Amino acid sequence: MRVLLIKTSSMGDVIHTLPALTDALAALPNLQVDWVVEDSFADLAHRHPAVHSVIPCALRRWRKHPVQARRSGEWATFKSAVQATRYDAVIDAQGLLKSAFVTRLGKGPKFGLDKKSAREGLSARVLDHPLPVRRGQHAIQRVRELLSLALDYPLPDTAPDYGLPREHVPTPLSEPAELVFCHGTTWATKHYPEAFWRELLELASSDGHRIHLPWGNDEEKARADRLAAGLKQVTVLPKMGLDALTDKLLSWDAFIAVDTGLAHLAAAAGLPGVALYGPTDPVLTGVQGMRASSLAADFPCAPCVQEKCTYRGELGEGVEPPCFSRLKPQQVWQQLLRVAV
Repeated sequence: MRVLLIKTSSMGDVIHTLPALTDALAALPNLQVDWVVEDSFADLAHRHPAVHSVIPCALRRWRKHPVQARRSGEWATFKSAVQATRYDAVIDAQGLLKSAFVTRLGKGPKFGLDKKSAREGLSARVLDHPLPVRRGQHAIQRVRELLSLALDYPLPDTAPDYGLPREHVPTPLSEPAELVFCHGTTWATKHYPEAFWRELLELASSDGHRIHLPWGNDEEKARADRLAAGLKQVTVLPKMGLDALTDKLLSWDAFIAVDTGLAHLAAAAGLPGVALYGPTDPVLTGVQGMRASSLAADFPCAPCVQEKCTYRGELGEGVEPPCFSRLKPQQVWQQLLRVAV
């Protein structure tokens, strides 16, 4: 069976799709998936054994510069690749107008979320087979359910399997181990306080562990340098692409992360770890892995799902954002010790 899958971004969304592909491949051993995905995530998508080929796109850039995309020939090349094969199923696993725009190009019966299930209901108009998938479930479960309906196999009740091969067995934290602390994220409200990160680094260092700090832009690099200052056990990583960082994650032992794509990638790579949730909801987007744990702030307005904090109460102890005042470093460290035994 040949399937065209459209799930272009973001990193977390791409990672959330992997368990559904594992389910589908187990049910349909002859399955071959061509995956339309943003070029920055192409390597990650190609790692799954169900993926026959990746069709990279740059929808974010093309939407900003449509004339340039056409003049350069990039759009024509992409369109030709999408339409080169007639598929048994074309699946929009994103439910957005941008994914619908690509889905309509595919050759073959088109499946996806119906107008009540999709984030942008108008995306269902291009579908031949709009499918109902209950909202309010974790993103991973929603994609697993969608693919089971589209490809007509029983939905497994097993834990998510991301299909990423891992040879390294994580070292328990009773011994010196290699940890990664993923401190970078997008929203200001999702940032764990810098002073708390420093305390976590000191706790980990005092137990003999080595800690690696990744970064993706100048602001994150500067923060990583500040956090690592004077701590011999802490290494600020060189700038590296997602493919190289994925290889590293497959060889490290545990993680602590804010709500970011790297948290989901670490969980998918099989690392024990803890992801920290203040304004966002772990019920919908928490990390899921064999030994990955989501730790949510117990705060009156959490989860607010807001990029800007509007809390004006008396709680918070001077911590910004205030919801993280309920996730102290010692609490986080003890949680990591529990899951990384």
